[in-house]
Amino acid sequence: MPNGDNWQGDVLRDLRAGASAQGAPPPGQGPAAPQPAPGSGAPSHAPGQAPSPAPGQAPGGVAPEGPAHGAPQPVPGYGYPPEQPAPGYGYPQAAPQGHVPRQQPAAAPAARTPDSRPAVDQNLAGAVRKPRRGEPFAARAVRAVRRTVSSSAAREVAEATRAAEMLQQPVTTGRQIAVTSIRGGAGKSTVAALLGTTYAHYRQDPVLFVEADPALGSLPIRLGAETLRWTTGDVADIVEPQMSLLDITGYLVQLRDNAWLLPGSQGQIGAMLDLRSYERAMVALRRYFGVTVVDCETLPAEVARVALSASQARVLTAPATLDGVTSTYAVLQWMQGLPPHVIAGTVVVLTEQTPHPGIDLADAVRTLQATGAGVQVLPYDRHLAAGGPIRTELLAHSTRKTATRLAAEVFQLSQKRH
Repeated sequence: MPNGDNWQGDVLRDLRAGASAQGAPPPGQGPAAPQPAPGSGAPSHAPGQAPSPAPGQAPGGVAPEGPAHGAPQPVPGYGYPPEQPAPGYGYPQAAPQGHVPRQQPAAAPAARTPDSRPAVDQNLAGAVRKPRRGEPFAARAVRAVRRTVSSSAAREVAEATRAAEMLQQPVTTGRQIAVTSIRGGAGKSTVAALLGTTYAHYRQDPVLFVEADPALGSLPIRLGAETLRWTTGDVADIVEPQMSLLDITGYLVQLRDNAWLLPGSQGQIGAMLDLRSYERAMVALRRYFGVTVVDCETLPAEVARVALSASQARVLTAPATLDGVTSTYAVLQWMQGLPPHVIAGTVVVLTEQTPHPGIDLADAVRTLQATGAGVQVLPYDRHLAAGGPIRTELLAHSTRKTATRLAAEVFQLSQKRH
C-alpha cells in the first residue's frame, strides 16, 4: 500500500512506466467494433445464457486484431442496424437457432455462488419519493418560448449532430475512461453514470461500468440496479480469457441500451478491492466492450492511481466551490510536471451542488483551463441532487447538453491514446 503522503511520487512512477510503453495495447485488450435512461436489475439469464439484446442491437465485442470497425450503419429508430460481426474478428458468436446454451460459463471453477442482495435496503423503500424533474416547469416554459422566437433551436441541432458523430466513431481497441476525485461528495459516481449512459445511447458496441470504489459506492443506485451479486473481486477469480461475451454477461448486472455493470461490493461495510483483483478483472473483461467507464476511489487510493495510468482519458470531478476549485487547481499544477499526455487527456468537471454557487464560475474555468486540462461545468439539477436512480428524461435540458458535450470531449481524448 502506498504512503498517502507521497502518492504523487507513486503516480509519477506509474505514469512514466506507462508512457514508456506507448503504442502497445494493454494485455488482453484488442480491437473493437461500436434513451438514455439506465435500467435496473440483475441479468435475467443464467451465466452462460444469451442476454436479450436491446431492440436493434446485437451482442458485440472488441476484436484482438483487424481494421477499425464498429461504425454504426443507418436503420429506423436509432439509425443503426444490429451489426453482425465477421468470423475471425474475435467476437463471441451468438448461439445458432435451436441450440440450448450451456448453463455454466466455460472454464468456471467450482465456487460458491454469492447471494443476491438488494441495492437499496427494503427498510428504506418507504423513504424513496417520486423523482422530480431537473428543472421547474417555469424554466422549461421560458426555454420553449425562446426556442420558438430565436434561432437557438437550429444551433442546438447542429451541436447535437456534431457530438453524435464524435460519439459514434468506431474504435480499434476498447476505450477505458477513469473517473475520480480528490475528495468524497464531488459527484464522481454521478458523472460516471452520465458518461456511461451517454455512450450506451449513442454507440452500438457494449458499454461496461466498473465500480472500483467498493466502500459504499453509489454507482449501482445511480444506474438503477435493483440487486447485486457478483463483484469485481468475485469475477477476478472466475473469468477466463477464452470465455465468450455470453458467458461474461452472466456475471454482470444488465442495464438498458446494451450496457452492463460490475459492482465493487454488495454495499457491505469494510469491503476492499485489492490491486491484483482489479487488474485481473480489467484484463479479462474490457476487451469485450467498446467503452469501459471506471468509477474509481478517491485519490490517492492505489487502485485509482493504477486506473488513471492505464486509462486513455481521465475525468477529475470537483465541487464548484472555492475550496473545490482551489484544491483541483493545485492537483492540475502538479500534473503539469508529469508526461504531457496526462494533463492533455484530463477533463475537470465542476459540479454545481447548489442553484447559486458562491464563486465566479467563468473565472474559475479560465484559471483551470490555463493548466492545459479541459473543463466542463455540470449545472445544478434537482433530479441529480436527489441522489437516486438517474432517469435521463427527467434531467434538465442544460444537464443533458453538458453530459453529451462532456462524453464527446472525453471520447475524443481517449481516441488519441492507444
